[in-house]
Amino acid sequence: MRQAMIFAAGLGTRLRPLTDTMPKALVPVGGEPLIGHVVERLRQAGFERVVVNVHHFPDQIIEYLESHPVEGMQFLVSDEREQLLETGGGLKKATPLLDADSRVLVHNVDILSNADLCALYDAADCDATLLVSERETSRYLLFDDNMRLVGWTNVKTGEVKSPYATLRVEDCRRLAFSGIHVVAPSLLRLMEEWPPRFGIIDFYLSVCDRMVIRGVAQDGLRMLDVGKVDSLEKASDFEGELKRS
Repeated sequence: MRQAMIFAAGLGTRLRPLTDTMPKALVPVGGEPLIGHVVERLRQAGFERVVVNVHHFPDQIIEYLESHPVEGMQFLVSDEREQLLETGGGLKKATPLLDADSRVLVHNVDILSNADLCALYDAADCDATLLVSERETSRYLLFDDNMRLVGWTNVKTGEVKSPYATLRVEDCRRLAFSGIHVVAPSLLRLMEEWPPRFGIIDFYLSVCDRMVIRGVAQDGLRMLDVGKVDSLEKASDFEGELKRS
């Protein structure tokens, strides 16, 4: 059984004023809410169980899921209305809702892409597989020649995070994280030792020297982070192009 989790609990502050009255997951793009686009991608890829975490206007997301059933797909809600747990804490809290013996594909709700989610999930053969690209950003994940995660850097500030004290950024492959990744049960079990609230990238960086976390790039990958109001028009055109391709 293919299973996935959609991170939909965020406050969506960059999408204000829209998110003053609705959760980011329900912000419309081309007449369809963001979460609807992600669910459709997961449906096309054959995912059967989908966990959605909620915090900001949680009842609106729950109502949407209940009123938009998808044949062959089961939706479960991980409720974070008492405390927003960030990405790592959100996945940890959702673990009891997941099949403990299967890996889980994690997808940010505000990412639109043509990623082959089925191929990414089925080919994941290590503790975590991160979909990455060469798009320009200020924050990059760092990989060795075998595409194994070894660190992170902010090129604007020069900050570097890594469990390897002698890491040289110039010797690494510098790639951008897509917000789409596949996590194996081995890593979900390690999260039990962590506090309720933490970021998934901080977690990955803390264990990448003892667990195998790899980056994967897909040919022809196109993606858009729908993070700001002025990106919504671009997002509508982008999604239309994906549907026509």
